[in-house]
Amino acid sequence: MTAKTSLALVLALLPSLAQATCRDISHDAQAYTICEVSAGEDLRLFHTAPDGTPFASFERVNTALAATGRRLEFAMNAGMYHPDRSPVGLLIEDGTRRSPLITRAGPGNFGLLPNGVFCVTDRFAVIESRAYQAAPPVCRHATQSGPLLVAGGHLHPRLRPGSASRHIRNGVGVSRDGSRAVFAISNAPVNLDQFARLFRDGLGLPDALYFDGKVSRLYAPEIGRHDPGLPMGPIVGTVVARP
Repeated sequence: MTAKTSLALVLALLPSLAQATCRDISHDAQAYTICEVSAGEDLRLFHTAPDGTPFASFERVNTALAATGRRLEFAMNAGMYHPDRSPVGLLIEDGTRRSPLITRAGPGNFGLLPNGVFCVTDRFAVIESRAYQAAPPVCRHATQSGPLLVAGGHLHPRLRPGSASRHIRNGVGVSRDGSRAVFAISNAPVNLDQFARLFRDGLGLPDALYFDGKVSRLYAPEIGRHDPGLPMGPIVGTVVARP
């Protein structure tokens, strides 16, 4: 093999090395799909379309990206939202803050403190909301949600192993060094304790944040997923060049 041929092969492989990887896994007899993203990939939060309305769907995000020669590689809903699809809690989209941080306790899973913020800089982080308020990092993209499933390797103190509240759920976990984010969705209803243990025990991730349940959806065309469902609020996904 000539040096020129070898270089061509290496260059041909580079795009695949830089792409998110989605696959099906099992943990504690529960089925999940996970998508792994490495630092340096083009991971973005999407909420407000160019016309000022919420994107609300993967299709509208792809339509907007097509104008720039790009497309979604994978995506999922990324946080809770009000009936008008405005975000509940902090949302930063490409450096623009769309809604403020909320640190008070409240009803529902979002208000089950501690909750947290998923932050994208040159790396990834899941940060407890009051810690974020005390020393806010400069996030290019960020979304707040709750509860904080795992923090420093510890499960949220109010999760109950035997809980009968079971839904399709999705969220994100981050590696200790922030170089890797793993997005997960359950393929059958699970409770919050089961979902948290997926991140800590199944994936070995010390920090994880719950995004939502019941409305959880995944877009991953490479593995044949384009989940139908209700209009969404915040959306997270990786962006690649269109072929």
